[in-house]
Amino acid sequence: MAASHVAELIERHGGGAAGNGGDFGDSGEESGNPGVPQRTYVTGMTIAVGGILMFFMALVSAWVVRRGFPNSDWQPIAMPRILWLNTFILLASSATIERSRRSLVVGRHADYRHWWGVATILGVFFLCGQLLAWRQMFAAGLFLVTNPSSSFFYVFTAAHGFHILGGIAALLAVAWRSPHRLTRETATKVVALYWHFLAALWLAIFALLLLEG
Repeated sequence: MAASHVAELIERHGGGAAGNGGDFGDSGEESGNPGVPQRTYVTGMTIAVGGILMFFMALVSAWVVRRGFPNSDWQPIAMPRILWLNTFILLASSATIERSRRSLVVGRHADYRHWWGVATILGVFFLCGQLLAWRQMFAAGLFLVTNPSSSFFYVFTAAHGFHILGGIAALLAVAWRSPHRLTRETATKVVALYWHFLAALWLAIFALLLLEG
């Protein structure tokens, strides 16, 4: 899965650990690898995002086909209310990571570090909220094999959560590693692109799930 390579991308092109001058307080003056254009990494992430999108489109196609079976055992389910809060949290995280990126561009490194950390924490909160949503589903007697509708709920949220987990790993990697081949600005831009995509993807998934309510 493309998401599992996000943190690996940062790690693979990262320098020493925080103790070697690569901590979150880095000034952002990395020179980068002159042999590799920085836009290459942005292009690579764009391709990865396209692959993730195709994967979820395949899931949606399967959802549409399964839901339309004649004499189907499809039973609509009520979405846990916490998903509304989770949606707000993820959108707030996307906004804060963008604010962090813009702070870095204009040289406000303290603001960059602050908002990057806030975005990471909100991402963790989102994952915790998704686990609470699963717990509410369990309490309602809705499990993976209860009916096709609940099955797709778990598949969609688990797949998205897996990519969020990869995004959090990438956020932490950028925070605590000093990029070697990537400049700090490029690493931030690449991870921010991925995170914004996940937020938009969740909006689409959430809208789809609401059709079941």
